Amino acid sequence: MSLDPATVRRIARLARIGIDESDLPALQRELNGILGWIEQLNEVDIDGVEPMVGTGHAALRMREDVVTDGDARDAVLSNAPDAAGPYYTVPKVVE
Repeated sequence: MSLDPATVRRIARLARIGIDESDLPALQRELNGILGWIEQLNEVDIDGVEPMVGTGHAALRMREDVVTDGDARDAVLSNAPDAAGPYYTVPKVVE
């Protein structure tokens, strides 16, 4: 499949992409290259290959529901411009 300039303009308009006429040939080559890769996928023999499991068919792995504090207080406070003990200190904003 090969796209003509009119189709490339229509795709750009539908995607709300503003293109100059000087950029049209490069965009046309790029889109034709992408479609060429997609056409190559049609040549792959998929007979006997089972479809991948979708999210509705697989059971999620569950983890133990335990409350933790993360034990990362020092790492979090290292991002603060100023800290007092285990707290961020910020300038007063209410007068």
